Amino acid sequence: MALIVLFELEPDAEIGPDGVEPVVLAVHAAGSDPDVPEDPLPRTLCGRNAEAMEHSHYSPSRPGEPWYPAELEEKRCRECERALRSL
Repeated sequence: MALIVLFELEPDAEIGPDGVEPVVLAVHAAGSDPDVPEDPLPRTLCGRNAEAMEHSHYSPSRPGEPWYPAELEEKRCRECERALRSL
């Protein structure tokens, strides 16, 4: 299964005029839509609504790297991670 990494952002936060990014609350994983591989399935692996999340466009660049961006390790969804291990 192809994986898409999604960011759960602070509600109602947008990129401001000074370029400040919204706060990432959590990093989730979702399967990719078989018809449109760049789009996530409607639900994350932990069961949350993927439509409300931001596509991170992240993918590991080599084997052994984590499924999430390393700098966001503390914000990774543990439920998504458990689901990935069971695949």
